[in-house]
Amino acid sequence: MMESRRTPLHAEHEALGALFTDFAGWRMPLRYASELAEHHAVRTSAGLFDLTHMGEIVLTGPGAGAALDHALVGHASAIGVGRARYTMICEADGGVVDDLIVYRTGDQEYLVVANASNADVVFEALVERAGGFDTTVEDRSTDYALLAVQGPRSTDILAGLTPTDLAGVKYYASYPTEVAGRPVLLARTGYTGEDGFELFTAPDDAAHVWGALLEAGREHDLKPAGLGCRDTLRLEAGMPLYGNELGRGRTPFHANLGRVVKLDKPGDFVGRDALAATAEKGADQVLVGLKTASRRAPRHGYPVLDAAGTPIGEVTSGALSPTLGYSVAMAYVAVGHTEPGTELSVDIRGKHEPVEVVALPFYKRPTR
Repeated sequence: MMESRRTPLHAEHEALGALFTDFAGWRMPLRYASELAEHHAVRTSAGLFDLTHMGEIVLTGPGAGAALDHALVGHASAIGVGRARYTMICEADGGVVDDLIVYRTGDQEYLVVANASNADVVFEALVERAGGFDTTVEDRSTDYALLAVQGPRSTDILAGLTPTDLAGVKYYASYPTEVAGRPVLLARTGYTGEDGFELFTAPDDAAHVWGALLEAGREHDLKPAGLGCRDTLRLEAGMPLYGNELGRGRTPFHANLGRVVKLDKPGDFVGRDALAATAEKGADQVLVGLKTASRRAPRHGYPVLDAAGTPIGEVTSGALSPTLGYSVAMAYVAVGHTEPGTELSVDIRGKHEPVEVVALPFYKRPTR
């Protein structure tokens, strides 16, 4: 059996007492002391994440934008230099291969960030789909470590470590700068429902930047945070996870993310015909939020039932919400049962637990 890969911060995680888990071929910190404490830190102060397991793919050349327009459902060539966009790569039948963030880092250069579990698949698909375009596709994942500081105090923590005026850093944008004296690509996207920043660094600089952030965050109650709380944070924020809410069996329209599919962009793209058909006729199932009246959490794969007890869908993610104090879930349910306020139930180990359809996200950060 192949040994799991370790990030450049593995020794730092060990020193902090991390409990590790194997994820997508990587040995990653699941939690340090308490998933609950880490979750609350991100909501009230800040958390520091190691996201080096994500994949980074770079396209360069005069045809890079056109190649991505063909390969992805979004309009990459319309992204301004220094800006970023959330998008997806789909199969010809419209099924989602992965959800991505595309950064335009130069006039003829794009950085595509893929989920760890799909990084190799996305790279291979981009190489194939870019054939015939004047572009070079490179897997640059080993050139980057990726850190993220998330939470309401993230700006205060980072401000003293970088010359960049963070107040001017736009959402879904990237800036070449320095943090703690080391070169980074600074971005502001997030996956927690809170404000925050992502720092792409050289692997050899990762430990230095990590340590500087921990030191700067000491007075702001910053906590190192693992994959465990990252999952409950993104669930509260109604953000999809590949393998749960997203996958090859469903299109972006099923996940209420049809907005990322740019059917009006020039030229053809992989999946266009199938996605146009789904947009016209509508999806047979749609992703919704569910709220329970108790603390019993619906889990992935549990059946969703209508008032007559007939199965009409399936839970994709569910947990007791640490922020809200009750259980929430996302689920695919048949059209006709998706209106907020609709009363359904979930089969939790043989017991029909009442649930209510609610609008996503479950949590929105307060205006501060």
